Amino acid sequence: MSQEVSVLDFGSGKITVLIGKRGINNTLVLSGIGESNYAGFCNGEFFDPGNLSYAVAHAINAAEAAARTTIEHLIVGVPGEFTTAVCQDVSISLTKKRKVLESDLDALHEMGNNFKNNPEYTLINSQPIYYTLDDGRKIIQPVGLTSNKLGGHISYVLAENSFIDKVDNLLKELNIESYDYMSSLVAESMFLFDDNIRDRFVVFIDSGRITTSVAVVQGDGILAQYNVPMGGGHITNELAYEFGIGYTQAENLKHKIALNLSASDDDVYTITTNRSDTVEFSAKRANDAVSSVIWVIADTITKSLKECSYDYPDYIPYHLTGGGIAYIKGASELLAKYLKRPVEVVAPSLPQSARPHLSSSLGLLDMAIRITPQQTKTTGFFKKLFRFGKKRGGNQ
Repeated sequence: MSQEVSVLDFGSGKITVLIGKRGINNTLVLSGIGESNYAGFCNGEFFDPGNLSYAVAHAINAAEAAARTTIEHLIVGVPGEFTTAVCQDVSISLTKKRKVLESDLDALHEMGNNFKNNPEYTLINSQPIYYTLDDGRKIIQPVGLTSNKLGGHISYVLAENSFIDKVDNLLKELNIESYDYMSSLVAESMFLFDDNIRDRFVVFIDSGRITTSVAVVQGDGILAQYNVPMGGGHITNELAYEFGIGYTQAENLKHKIALNLSASDDDVYTITTNRSDTVEFSAKRANDAVSSVIWVIADTITKSLKECSYDYPDYIPYHLTGGGIAYIKGASELLAKYLKRPVEVVAPSLPQSARPHLSSSLGLLDMAIRITPQQTKTTGFFKKLFRFGKKRGGNQ
C-alpha cells in the first residue's frame, strides 16, 4: 500500500502544503491540502519575512487537520528563484569491461560534486542529462550494460544558503524535525513531461503571481534556468493603474480579459462590485494594458534564452504553466507571437487537478512519492532522482 508523503511548495504568492499518496493508474490521492496567501518573494528575497513563519504554519496546520494526521517528514520545494543549475561533464574508469552498477552512478555523480562547503549554495539535486559508455552512446539508464568506462553530462541544482538557512530556522520553530529539500523546477519538469519529450528538450515557463521561471530541460535534468521578476500580479497592477481602481477590482477585471478577441473602441468588460453594482471598462484599453506586461515578460524571456549555451531544436514549442498568465484567455497565443515560437499551456494530467497553478505543488508530491524508498524494491530509483539531496533534521 502506498505511503503518504507531505510537501511544502513556496509559490510566489501562495504557500501550499499537500499530504497524499499514489492511487490507482498512477494518480495522486490527496488527503490534506493547506494553503496560505502571503507577500511572496522576488529577486531572491521574501517581501515580508516576519510573517513567513505564520503563513507556513497556517498551511501546515490546515493540511494536517484535513488529513487528520501529523506530518512526520516534509519535502520542501525550493523555487527556481532561489536555485541555479550547473551542468558538468564527468567520467570515471571502471578498471575493466563489466556491467555498470548503481554504485558506479553514485561515484560518477560524486566525481562532479565540487560544491561541498560552498558558502553560498547547497546541492539539493543531481540529475543526469545523459550518460555515456565506452562506445560513445548517450543513454539515460546505463545500469546493467557493459563498458570499461562511464561518463555523463550531469545537472547539479544548487539552492541559495540564504533560503536554506531561513527555512531551517522556520521549520525548527514549528517543531518539524525531519525534512529534505528538492528543486521545484526539477520535480515539475519530471511530472509534466514524459521521458520521450524530455529527451528531445523541453523549454517550460512557470509564471506565478510575482515571478516567472524559465527552464531548459533534457533527460532528467535542467540544462539552464532563468528568472523573470514579473508575473500575473504585475498585470493586475497595470490594470489598477490604467483605470485608477483597487487591486481587487483589477483582479476581477483580469479574469474577464480575452486577448484572442479584437476589441473595438465600443467594447467593454463588465464586472460586479462587492455592493452588487456593475462597472464597465474599455476592453481595448484593458487588453492593451495586459498585452504591454506580457510583452515585457516575453522580451525578458527572449533575452534570457539567448544566453543559453545549449542549441535546442527550433521546432519544439515552449510550454506555459503556473497561475500567473496561463488562465488569461489568449495569453498563450500572444506570448507565442512575441516569442516567435508556439506556446502550449500545460497542466497536470490528473482528473480534477488539470490546472496550471497546481503544476509545482503536484510535481513535488509526485516526485516525493517516487523517491520514498518504500515505493521501490531497491533504492536505485531513489538515488537516481535525489542523489545528493540535502537531508536535514532528524534524517541527517
